[in-house]
Amino acid sequence: MKVEIWSDVVCPWCYIGKRRFETALAQFERADEVEVVWRSFELDPDSPRTQADSSLEHLARKYGMSVDQARASQNHVTELAAAEGLEYRLADVRRGNSFDAHRLLHLARERGKQDELKERLLRAYFSEGEPIGEPEALGRLAVEVGLDRMEVAEMLAGDRFAREVRDDEHSARLLGIRGVPFFVLDERYGIEGAQPAESILQALRTAGSPASVR
Repeated sequence: MKVEIWSDVVCPWCYIGKRRFETALAQFERADEVEVVWRSFELDPDSPRTQADSSLEHLARKYGMSVDQARASQNHVTELAAAEGLEYRLADVRRGNSFDAHRLLHLARERGKQDELKERLLRAYFSEGEPIGEPEALGRLAVEVGLDRMEVAEMLAGDRFAREVRDDEHSARLLGIRGVPFFVLDERYGIEGAQPAESILQALRTAGSPASVR
């Protein structure tokens, strides 16, 4: 079974969704038959490589909230993340463009390191205050998970995998995906949002049942 997951490395719900999916997968009887592919989706494709405004200011402006409302929203998602074993430090987040991170994830897939890099990028952004849009930070994080330093530097300096990122995003539009995370199971079943692990597990079992392939 192939599970394709459209997400962004700057999406707080995507990290929560990743953990819930992993919890479900650990309980799935055919987990060893599941291939996970991370697909590209940019929440803010027009953002500059680095941004000076805080995540709190951005949230308030984007959704027309007061700063207090935005802070309450951040506190809520931080609590939900903590319930999944994640430590969010949203006040320390250094916002930026995620396009190069997505290109890097395509390289990591070729090298059999995609899930490791996805995890590392999410943790770096939400827990460690890493500037996810800066090539220097991306290169260092990629090397940490075992990618080749020179290959990563060469990729980041050029436009390799740009088409693959755009293809993922085009596929998302064709599928009607407007928000992430979004899970597609064997190109037949869709799961929208960071659903509870129990719901994801049920979807895995439904997609993996013999009756579902008739």
